[in-house]
Amino acid sequence: MEKGASESSPLDCARCGKPASLQCPKCAQLKLPREAAAFCSQDCFKAAWASHKSVHTKVDALSSQLSQEGWKYCLKKGRTRTLELPRFDWTGPLRPFPISKMRLVPDGIEKPDWALDGIPKIEPDSDLQKRVEIKTPEQIERMRETCRIAREVLDAGARIIKPGVTTDEIDRVIHEETIARGGYPSPLNYHFFPKSCCTSVNEVICHGIPDARKLEDGDIVNIDVTVYYKGVHGDLNDTYFVGNVDEASKHLVRCTYECLEKAIAIVKPGVRFREVGEVVSRHASMSGLSVVKSYCGHGIGELFHCAPNIPHYSRNKAVGIMKAGQTFTIEPMINTGLWHDRLWPDEWTAVTADGKRSAQFEHTLLVTETGVEVLTARLPSSPDVYPWLKPSTTNSK
Repeated sequence: MEKGASESSPLDCARCGKPASLQCPKCAQLKLPREAAAFCSQDCFKAAWASHKSVHTKVDALSSQLSQEGWKYCLKKGRTRTLELPRFDWTGPLRPFPISKMRLVPDGIEKPDWALDGIPKIEPDSDLQKRVEIKTPEQIERMRETCRIAREVLDAGARIIKPGVTTDEIDRVIHEETIARGGYPSPLNYHFFPKSCCTSVNEVICHGIPDARKLEDGDIVNIDVTVYYKGVHGDLNDTYFVGNVDEASKHLVRCTYECLEKAIAIVKPGVRFREVGEVVSRHASMSGLSVVKSYCGHGIGELFHCAPNIPHYSRNKAVGIMKAGQTFTIEPMINTGLWHDRLWPDEWTAVTADGKRSAQFEHTLLVTETGVEVLTARLPSSPDVYPWLKPSTTNSK
């Protein structure tokens, strides 16, 4: 038996209902829910063993089935797979699960240059890594169209979120909805990323890889979608509630949403890029939260990532000012605890160093002559999932 059942919320013994401080080691190894694996004593554990051990057999059978179907754990940015859970000093309760095979894109769909071999060719050496492009009206129109498609695709993924749905199922929907609109899911095989979107659950900050784990009641999950269509990319993400979520998570998600809204509100010609971080950091710190410093917003267009870099933390050293015709993302990542992050063995999944929860929201923006246009804005048909966006029901007299 392992200590650890009391590391977060108190649990009751699975056999007698008394307060529990021990956990079945096999359940911990298999990453099963802690509620069914907690026991108050060795005696209760031994008494329950005859019936309790059956859950291990079921999970082992499922793991065997997944491995036979090609589901494996991801390593080395997606270039390697393994049947064994990697050894790692996990920072929180979440663990990676096996991932399915890479999904295919029909031949008739226009693809970015990394689609076949996982290596971007144009992007790394482009002069747009050093200067911020002013888009032409024709480019802007293509960006509008692509960003609307990206919003529709994200909304389709959001509609299937509920306890029991795997993040791999979310990825399947994102993939199918993207190609149904004639687009390519930009993350797919980008630097070998193995999936068509990112799904970041609970303590995952960003770049979570969709896998066989089922969402659980009380989780939060971010879906990050980028679509490549007509030669340009559109990028956005939202964080969603899964079932009944605790108040701390509701506070985190709402504050993160507000951080992005407040940052967007200052976007207009003449504003320094570094000011975005000041606005985000001020609101997060006033709410008792922290801002991730390792990842930032970025320019976007015919390239997936380019100048400018837009940090979300205060006292950053971002250079340049906003000008009409520029397109870029703002995408604050806000943590419940400290801002520091660590990388899982898959070399993609960034998690909070203290294992506490993180949330993120993102839009692709166009600087206009008078302000800003949110190219990935919510549509009238977008799922109604955020209580703070619902119209007030208070009657005025």
